[in-house]
Amino acid sequence: MYRLLRYTLLSLLVVVALLYSLTWRPDAKETLPMRCAADAPVLVPGQALKVMTWNVQYLAGKRYVFWNDLAQGTDEAPTPADMAFSLDEVARVIRDEQPDLVLLQELDDNAKASDYQDQLKLLRERLTDLYPCSTQAFDWKADFVPNLHIFGSVGRQLATLSRYHIEHAERLQLPETQGNVISRQFQPRNALLVSYLPLRDGGQLAVLNTHLDRALQPDDTLQDKVVAVAKVLDKYEAQGTAWLIGGDFNLLPLGQYQRLAAEQRTPYSADSALHRLWDKYPMIPTNNEASGADRDQWLTHYPNDPGLNGPDRTVDYLFYSPKIKRVQARVRQDDTLRISDHLPVIARFLLPATP
Repeated sequence: MYRLLRYTLLSLLVVVALLYSLTWRPDAKETLPMRCAADAPVLVPGQALKVMTWNVQYLAGKRYVFWNDLAQGTDEAPTPADMAFSLDEVARVIRDEQPDLVLLQELDDNAKASDYQDQLKLLRERLTDLYPCSTQAFDWKADFVPNLHIFGSVGRQLATLSRYHIEHAERLQLPETQGNVISRQFQPRNALLVSYLPLRDGGQLAVLNTHLDRALQPDDTLQDKVVAVAKVLDKYEAQGTAWLIGGDFNLLPLGQYQRLAAEQRTPYSADSALHRLWDKYPMIPTNNEASGADRDQWLTHYPNDPGLNGPDRTVDYLFYSPKIKRVQARVRQDDTLRISDHLPVIARFLLPATP
């Protein structure tokens, strides 16, 4: 009996050590490295600022139904040719729009499914003349995931490209997805990538980038994450710091749940947790835009589902401080439907002037 107990404890220690070595445990708050040219311009109070947010779907493209897209999804990885096409197309759209800030989600780095590419590096090489500053943060990372569809490494990042000087950047961990202690170690760890851009008057603009996971079962996980995001934004607002946030929130605006086909409503809720943000802060698209007469112009998600022939929901947004003024906004749909399962949201703002 003693020998059995000893072997059991030893086996348990081996499993714990293996989990520890293969998985990633980020701190609640981490200072991030960044790239920024010394001569990058500094923001001026009152100036115009063009912003794009875009989930680029690890450059996988639209010719697949991946195993995690649908119950009957079977594809596990895109081909190098498809990723090369998507890379060139993402660079083309960004170069055509030339936003001052680009907030990207789902760029892979050292992931088996994308041939271990450093996708941010590949994109920066194509845009180096436009964006002297950039920073990135992982929101999913593991040397080995035992899921048979993955069975290898994952590495997925948020990335922010900036035409203007970034003073410093940090990663803020959001609440973890619920689940057993072992499975949680291999799941994405949603976060906020925060870039602080100085203003010439001594102030700063906080630029936040995020990607919230799609809920797979009814629980409080998404609501907890939105509450955590709201607390961070509330803190900036209380401090008088101008801010904006963009990303893939995987949550619907008011009124869209009822418009989705019944089979498309899972895993959404009629009571979107996103109300914790739109109740307090301006949103792009607004609820009126996303569910009004011209709602088709504001759809941002085109799932890899052969039953759909175009985008059918809005899950990508920009929120911003009331100190910032919206000038223009749109979703670029006309030439982006085959690049990613998400479409870029683009807006022009006016930063607050010096009092």
